[in-house]
Amino acid sequence: MTIENDNFGPETILEVYDPKTGMRGFTCLFSTVLGPAKGGIRMTKHVTREEVFRLAREMAWKCAIADLPFGGGKSGIVADGKHLPEEEKKAIVEAFSRAISSVCPSSYVAAPDIYMAEKEMKWFAEANGDMKACTGKPADMGGIPHEFGSTGFGVAHATRVALAHAGIDITKATVAIEGFGNVGTFVMKFLTEWGAKVVAVTDSKGGIHDASGLNYDELLKVKQETGSVVNYDKGQKISNAQVFGLDVSVLIPAALADVINDGNKSDVKAKIIVEGANICMSYETEAELEGQGIVVVPDFVANAGGVISSYVEYIGGTVDQMWEMVESKVVANTQLVLKRAKEKGITARAAALEISQERIKTKRGF
Repeated sequence: MTIENDNFGPETILEVYDPKTGMRGFTCLFSTVLGPAKGGIRMTKHVTREEVFRLAREMAWKCAIADLPFGGGKSGIVADGKHLPEEEKKAIVEAFSRAISSVCPSSYVAAPDIYMAEKEMKWFAEANGDMKACTGKPADMGGIPHEFGSTGFGVAHATRVALAHAGIDITKATVAIEGFGNVGTFVMKFLTEWGAKVVAVTDSKGGIHDASGLNYDELLKVKQETGSVVNYDKGQKISNAQVFGLDVSVLIPAALADVINDGNKSDVKAKIIVEGANICMSYETEAELEGQGIVVVPDFVANAGGVISSYVEYIGGTVDQMWEMVESKVVANTQLVLKRAKEKGITARAAALEISQERIKTKRGF
């Protein structure tokens, strides 16, 4: 795709290079109207300027719908973040941090993303010299790591709102979750605690389905000890593809992009889809499914818990304050989006974008 300017951005795109380490990377500040641009740094071999731009734009909408004083930004480092030796990776992260220090943290606040976690944020902050340069730092540096489960906690609350919107009692709801990582595990934990019945979960190796409900503690133990939920000894094994066609109240894609597509959209039987992962399906597919009466909570509404947690860290808040703010903001904004979509007869994504853009326009004064 090409990078297109509009009334919202992008404001600044940096391309940086360090001859000593071979570091090459990009930072896009899509919008700083509401505050410093917020967005993670991913380190992959194939990240591009265009990809960083697209993600920065989505972060602008996400921060606005979460009603945070942050704009939207993103960064990418072109390197094999999964396999780099630690010493080499540290040097590249530090070089990138120094290279963008002219905008970070004054106009951009970084965070973890693909192959960038607590340790990398520690390196980044130390090289920058300002602890506000990034969030997602280790707890001993004042960080609130995403490993606490803030994103999954938010997705679970978005699910509660969607169930109420659809008139379904949570204690009578059945749930299927695609992905059992840092998002899916916490989604299951909280929904199970609130009385929902999680009947299917998948990971990269396959899935498990039990109509009578899966036990969270047992499933987590199996995942941790064997590496996959497929080794759970109750229910039946299913393929990754089969989870999308299960007859459940709620389907929660919480791992990969484009998992609901032209090839399987006709299989979907869920009454509600809550997008725990980004870009679970195309906008056209979303609209088609909503046209069939399925309630869809878009990704940047449902999974805003991570950036809300980042904001609490940024202002020096506590973990308890993080839980409280994630719940209050995700609940309020999911209710607002679903209400507007119903009243105006538009998709939930269209309603969410309207709200996000209105908030930016109001602050900008046009």
